[in-house]
Amino acid sequence: MSAIRTAAAMIGVAMTVARHPLLRAAVRAAPHVVTPQARARAKDATLEAAFQAGKLARKIVKRG
Repeated sequence: MSAIRTAAAMIGVAMTVARHPLLRAAVRAAPHVVTPQARARAKDATLEAAFQAGKLARKIVKRG
């Protein structure tokens, strides 16, 4: 399958899933369900992932 056909299929799936009423309700309810502790853990995980990505990029791309 070509890359264009794969991308088109993925877009179609994403649009179909996004229209699902259960998913839309979950997205609307998310800000009310997330606790401050969960938000802090998500922030820490995001920062750690960015730091690890930076470390990996520095190993791959050596400055001359």
